[in-house]
Amino acid sequence: MTGAVDNTVNTLDVTMAVVVGGLFTIGFHLMLQRSLMRIVLGFILLGHGTNMLLLVAGGTPGRPPVLEGQQPVNPAEPADPLPQAMALTSIVITFGLTAFLMALAYRSWRLSGSDEVRDDVEDRRIDIARQRAGTDEVTGPGAENDDDLGEPDGGEDDAGEPDHRDDGTAPEEHR
Repeated sequence: MTGAVDNTVNTLDVTMAVVVGGLFTIGFHLMLQRSLMRIVLGFILLGHGTNMLLLVAGGTPGRPPVLEGQQPVNPAEPADPLPQAMALTSIVITFGLTAFLMALAYRSWRLSGSDEVRDDVEDRRIDIARQRAGTDEVTGPGAENDDDLGEPDGGEDDAGEPDHRDDGTAPEEHR
């Protein structure tokens, strides 16, 4: 039977699949952390996992990407050069983005004194305003919400005005 394709899985393919899966898993786990350096390291691991995935997609290692001279052309013989070119491009892009992320992390560390990603203050203000308006994404409009961010009187002062002490803004900023 000529032209039969060998569909057996060798040990190197399984090992590389496990390594690529491990790099992606650890990379995504690190990117979900609050430390900027862990986010950068997670991005680097994702880049390495992508490079390895592209090289594994190139086929069996050791075959030349281009045949030389007068050898007869056998389509099953040469390796595909496209995954190698894509891996090289991925390396350059990963290096550039890593340098950019390191610069951003350093700038953030210089400005705030730590590398931890903090909660966005504006998101907190929008959430407080949404709760005071009686709408909540989880419960819907007009729903009763017992946890009123620790305000004993329901978030209003004696004159019926909303209390703005919890979000750090003065009452005149909301009018």
